[in-house]
Amino acid sequence: MLTLLSHIFIKDRDNTEDPGVRQAYGVLCGALGILLNLLLFAGKCMAGILSRSIAITADAFNNLSDAGSSVITLIGFKMAGQRPDSHHPFGHGRIEYISGLLVSVVILLMGLELLKSSVLKIFHPEEISYSPTVLLVLLASILVKCYMAFYQRTLGKRLASATLRATATDSLSDSVATSIVLVTTLVYRFTGINLDGYGGVLVGLFICYAGYCAARDTVNPLLGQAPEPEFVEKIQEIVLSYESIIGIHDLIVHNYGPGRVLISLHAEVPADGDLIALHDTIDTAEHRLHETLHCSAVIHMDPVLVGDAETEGLKEQVAGSLKGLDSRLSLHDFRLVKCSDHTNVLFDISAPYELSKTDEELTDYARDVLYKLNSGYRGIIEVDRQMA
Repeated sequence: MLTLLSHIFIKDRDNTEDPGVRQAYGVLCGALGILLNLLLFAGKCMAGILSRSIAITADAFNNLSDAGSSVITLIGFKMAGQRPDSHHPFGHGRIEYISGLLVSVVILLMGLELLKSSVLKIFHPEEISYSPTVLLVLLASILVKCYMAFYQRTLGKRLASATLRATATDSLSDSVATSIVLVTTLVYRFTGINLDGYGGVLVGLFICYAGYCAARDTVNPLLGQAPEPEFVEKIQEIVLSYESIIGIHDLIVHNYGPGRVLISLHAEVPADGDLIALHDTIDTAEHRLHETLHCSAVIHMDPVLVGDAETEGLKEQVAGSLKGLDSRLSLHDFRLVKCSDHTNVLFDISAPYELSKTDEELTDYARDVLYKLNSGYRGIIEVDRQMA
């Protein structure tokens, strides 16, 4: 259904990198979600009244909350697609994350309310009426929710949308929750054991867990999570494909929402190279990053000595000592500055955030290594914390 509707309503539907196309998909998903959830609410509400089941009725109102979540999704995509302005020069893309967070809050509130009602039902159970209509409604709901989870997850991955992935998680948990309701209904029909309240509790727990997962996936990008390793690897592959770029470090990725990513990094180049040629290489790398990864890139040139025996030999010794301390340690921007009575050794240590040693402990260790090699070496060292 979504594929058919996208053919009808979305021009250039395959160009998902285009913000307009992305927004159109989000609005279409939101509208379709509203329609399907309202239909499910109506069907389950009728089934709940007929059967006098708290689990079915609660599941119906869960679908009503999902319709509200779809409204939030629709509005979120519309607002996130606004053009940058003087107050928001990097666009409004993070509104999509905020809308995903609101969806997760709605899910959590509905789950908590359902838990409360279900616990009361355990202590005060009521007789449940069984009918084939109720079973058909529940089966249809499971199938519809599985379909919704499928297209929301597929499109969420295609658009790199945290909101759609959160909505897909909710739809999948709904199908599991409705399956529990179906099982408790069948158990009562064939054994007479009333598990309605317990089924409602399980449904509530599933909904709360779905809300937690959705919140986690939307809060992380708002807080500034580390970029995906695959994205970092692509950046390294592109930049290091140029022969005059020896290495890169101090990579920072600023995420202002899907399709609005800013990159800054330092590129090591030969200190004796042609400045104009090197600058042209850096410009070319920046443009290629923009065209390939659809991001804005700023690259800072770091000139390093190439072919100096003393510098390279000392660098290799210090790097080996750091590796001996922890295999994840490395160094960059290594250079020597000779003074009248000593030699300054300047470099940065790259260390993962997970490393227990403090920056001071790392710099003290490196200075001790230098002193043992030559008492005339004085380390001027900085520590960069990066992903492992």
